Amino acid sequence: MTTTETTDRGSLRKIIGASMVGTTVEWYDFFLYTSAATLVFNKVFFPTSDPLNGTLLSLGTYALGFVARPLGGLVFGHYGDKLGRKKLLVVSLLMMGISTFLIGLLPGYATIGVAAPILLTVLRLIQGFAIGGEWGGAVLIVSEHGSPDRRGFWTSWPQAGVPAGNLLATAVLAILAAVQPEEAFVTWGWRIAFLLSAVLVLIGLWIRLTIAESPIFLEAQAKAAHAPEKAPIVRVFRHSWREVLVAMGARIAENGSYYIITGFLLVYLTQEVGVSRSVGLNAVVIGSAVHLVVIPLWGALSDRIGRRAVYLFGTVGLGVWVFLFFAMLDTKSFWLITLAVSIGLVFHGAMYGPQAAFFSELFDTRVRYSGASIGYQLASLGAGAVAPLIATALLKGTGTAVAVSVYVAAMCAVTVVAIVFAKETRGTHLGQDDGRARVLGTA
Repeated sequence: MTTTETTDRGSLRKIIGASMVGTTVEWYDFFLYTSAATLVFNKVFFPTSDPLNGTLLSLGTYALGFVARPLGGLVFGHYGDKLGRKKLLVVSLLMMGISTFLIGLLPGYATIGVAAPILLTVLRLIQGFAIGGEWGGAVLIVSEHGSPDRRGFWTSWPQAGVPAGNLLATAVLAILAAVQPEEAFVTWGWRIAFLLSAVLVLIGLWIRLTIAESPIFLEAQAKAAHAPEKAPIVRVFRHSWREVLVAMGARIAENGSYYIITGFLLVYLTQEVGVSRSVGLNAVVIGSAVHLVVIPLWGALSDRIGRRAVYLFGTVGLGVWVFLFFAMLDTKSFWLITLAVSIGLVFHGAMYGPQAAFFSELFDTRVRYSGASIGYQLASLGAGAVAPLIATALLKGTGTAVAVSVYVAAMCAVTVVAIVFAKETRGTHLGQDDGRARVLGTA
């Protein structure tokens, strides 16, 4: 083990805590928009006579947040590899928090007309740009402090910040929806959840400012000072494009399925099954709690049996489960709906738990932030960005959820191919940079 990969347990826990809290805050903001887009924004910013058309327009602005994510990954990745992980994490948190707070203050279509959806779109683009840089920095600063033998477990905690953020966002909206009449919730109640972001950002910012920069990055930066190199983004696309493709393929099923299970679910339940919005919100709250628990368990298992085995289990399991998923939603039973969501997120967690360690181990230190962020965010553009839109369009066009199940299964097939052609990365020493392209081919 290299000396740069030995961080005392107390310091490592502090770094993990800071990464997870910051990630939770940023994904609270991002998921808050997702839930509001399916429940409220079609009425506030895109009022039409057809609820599904209004939802499609609302989900269009939701998708634009994903369009900005690869650009954020490029910019934050470049400067994260040049200036450090910590500085860029602070910037991303501030950008996300300010844009979310402003959405809570934004007048609706009835007040300022077409300017309302335009301003909403701009703020969503800023959200996407910020989240594009968040993931890479949060998981890498943990990866580069911890030891190889438990990296899957340690890096799964920032990953758990994603369901924690979703849990928090959905819980806040569920409480507001439960205690307010429909009219009040649509008119002003939803804004409370967005305005609360200011408090959460201040907490996350204070915690992030207290952590130390990655020792592996500092070592690589010192070496680079004596031998200037090409920009990280140039090095990634010249020497690590295979690794980027593997990361993108591995991400397709994980990212696309997540937004079907937690986002499109709300559209399907309220507009097709005919149950109240609280049923869907509460099911996602419970499912997110389960998700939060299982992600570190899957990460720890990947330290024992490898990243690929755990990832493949989750991908294949989800590809099969999705055909039972909608049948359970159709029962209108709250507990069966909750079970469907929870099991789906358990399979998803088997992909998401080892993902941070897996992607970190694909790239060397000089391009790790850029490479991991680009692979992660480019895939989100083709998966999570369009998944609810495609699912909604398939539902409207066919009148059945079977087509949506086939769509999710197809995404799982893409990910299976990517993982099969990837090499096992468990046990990689991140400080040993040798310009390797070791992801594809024989071990």
